[in-house]
Amino acid sequence: MSPPVRLLSLATASPPHELPQDTVTEAARAVFGPRMPIFERLAPVFANAGIRTRQSVMPMDWYLQPRGWPERTEAYLAGGVALFAEAAEAALAEAGLRGADVDAIVTVSSTGIATPSLEARAMDRMGFRSDAMRVPVFGLGCAGGATGLSLAARLAAAQPGAVVLFVTLELCTLAFRLDGLDKADIVATALFGDGAAACVLRAGEDGFAEVAGQAEHTWPDTLDIMGWRVDPQGLGVIFAQAIPPFARRELRPAMDAMLAAQDLAVADVDRFVCHPGGVKVIEALEASLDLGQGALDAEREVLADHGNMSAPTVLFVLDRARRRGLPRRSVLTALGPGFTASTVTLLAA
Repeated sequence: MSPPVRLLSLATASPPHELPQDTVTEAARAVFGPRMPIFERLAPVFANAGIRTRQSVMPMDWYLQPRGWPERTEAYLAGGVALFAEAAEAALAEAGLRGADVDAIVTVSSTGIATPSLEARAMDRMGFRSDAMRVPVFGLGCAGGATGLSLAARLAAAQPGAVVLFVTLELCTLAFRLDGLDKADIVATALFGDGAAACVLRAGEDGFAEVAGQAEHTWPDTLDIMGWRVDPQGLGVIFAQAIPPFARRELRPAMDAMLAAQDLAVADVDRFVCHPGGVKVIEALEASLDLGQGALDAEREVLADHGNMSAPTVLFVLDRARRRGLPRRSVLTALGPGFTASTVTLLAA
């Protein structure tokens, strides 16, 4: 029997520029207010988002000037490689490993285009071997933290003893748009932050948690719920349907089915570790999964301190949860474009 895949380490990284929510609110009012008659009606989203501050790869002033694809891409490549390396170095150090020990690298990011991909650009700095497997993944959005972890675990299971490094990073603030004058753009400006997270996985006996199962559910006819629009200025967010009521209504049946395939039920899960897409999403998750209001405390804290960083956010939550002591069985879960729910079942060591 093959040894179980375990998480040896987990690290997070944030860029250096702070975006206090009250400062962002006033900047948005100055930029959008004169051109957007409904701005004041939408402005409460900043105060009600549950966010105190966020971090960004560029300083505030950078976002107040018109930017196109070349400038956004330059910022994505420079900031992305730096955050990739910071998170990866910290995860490897916690595991007592170096870049040369890594056999496979899974990189998940959907907020910019990098060809060659980010792990290739970081190879010299990280000291990765020339024969290391590179698996860059684009398009998973907010579900990328869970789906990427699942993919990394499957690679580790396929080659017992191999060291698999999983890095997910998103620079969501690069999608802030001065030309965007609809509700989705205002919501994005109120929610998004930048961040990265990294894990080291290996099939063996060490580690703080075992990956005991994975599952995904994609709902039919839901392509329009969430995604990117692409135009000459860059990427722009799509929120075509209200996500909280969808999650409240649809997540539980999907979760029941995903857990049943592992001979589990919601009652068997000691802790759900959820991607906090926003305060209303957190409330919808608590209601749908019968967790009780306030159960997702670490989720609210991460949202307040970092905003919605898309894919890495759920791993920021996992990091807080494990530092407080993971219960026996946790289920990491995130919702993302597709529209898809992705889960990873973890057993604490």
